[in-house]
Amino acid sequence: MIDHIDHLVITVSDIERSVQFYESVLLMSAITFGNGRRALKFGNQKINLQLLGQETRNKAGIGSADLCLISNWTIARVITHLIQKDITIIEGPVEKSGANGPILSIYIHDPDLNLIEISNYKTIL
Repeated sequence: MIDHIDHLVITVSDIERSVQFYESVLLMSAITFGNGRRALKFGNQKINLQLLGQETRNKAGIGSADLCLISNWTIARVITHLIQKDITIIEGPVEKSGANGPILSIYIHDPDLNLIEISNYKTIL
């Protein structure tokens, strides 16, 4: 029945600050859609951004997201990039289990303390 994820929505405290982080640190492309809403596109997916209370059907709080993103870079290259961007790696590299098998992961926080796992299927310890 379900084939893939189209988009996710995360609740943030400052949309433009989040856009800047995801563009500069994770190299996603910022887009504007609908009535001026902001999102970050990567591959065939996107992350929509919302402010607390903006979407009454969504009860998520700021900093409650936990995302695993697969990189086409080696984890060593990701780590080098994050160090250059002055981003603290809070855990890793560690071996984890992804949707399609073992992955090598590192963990960072975005500006709202959402947990971002950056992983790679190609390079396992």
